Amino acid sequence: MKVELTSEQRITLHGFNNLTKSLSFNMYDVCYTKTKQEREKYITYIDHQYNAERLTTILRTVADIIGAHVLNIAKQNYEPQGASVTMLVSEGPIEKAPHESFEESPGPAPGMVVAHLDKSHITVHTYPEYHPHEGISTFRADIDVSTCGEISPLKALNYLIQSFDTDIMTIDYRVRGFTRDINGHKLFIDHEISSIQNYIPTEIKDMYHMIDVNVYQENIFHTKCKLREFDLNNYLFGYTKDTLSLKEQQEIEKSVKWEMDEIFYGKNMVFT
Repeated sequence: MKVELTSEQRITLHGFNNLTKSLSFNMYDVCYTKTKQEREKYITYIDHQYNAERLTTILRTVADIIGAHVLNIAKQNYEPQGASVTMLVSEGPIEKAPHESFEESPGPAPGMVVAHLDKSHITVHTYPEYHPHEGISTFRADIDVSTCGEISPLKALNYLIQSFDTDIMTIDYRVRGFTRDINGHKLFIDHEISSIQNYIPTEIKDMYHMIDVNVYQENIFHTKCKLREFDLNNYLFGYTKDTLSLKEQQEIEKSVKWEMDEIFYGKNMVFT
């Protein structure tokens, strides 16, 4: 098996590529729900939009993108809310798409699969919830894609971002283990990467504030994103801002932005 590091350089491996590459994609949708009834309707809406069946469809497409055969699917809808899907996948007979390289770039559309993998899995869990007293409701989805072999699961990131209505994203990528060349020399990573952002299309990056925290010597990469533009109508459930007084609009906007900042920075902040 050969691993393409650049368009000019190739390394012949001894046996199978044993590197494990793991992508964790964590997204949040934030909504203002003024009453208990609105909160309950929001949770019902989220549970309908992202039930186990739809999540299974999303994961099947991810499997197509990274070139995997689905071996087994376990899925579950929960009470009072939430859903989970776990998918075991294996290597499939995948052909490289024309002119496709392994350099940093947004991933292909479904069907344009570029490499092999084995002993891998894809999972998703959802977490709808709301504040016990305030008017904030949130929906979180955690997706993990773990692969062995040549391709990085980052090739599926573009599709995942566009599959969810995302206000905030936290993305982690890590390469673990090692593989060997034919001389026995260990390779702890088989592709160049400087940032997860290089796998996100420019038009999407332009929509978000982004922060990177990378530990290059450990092959650990972290990116978090928060929407730049704020339109209050996108955060009201079942009505628009023109039904509210200016003071109500300002208070709700402040509350929603505060919630988003706490999630983005990962800490409790003083509400002023």
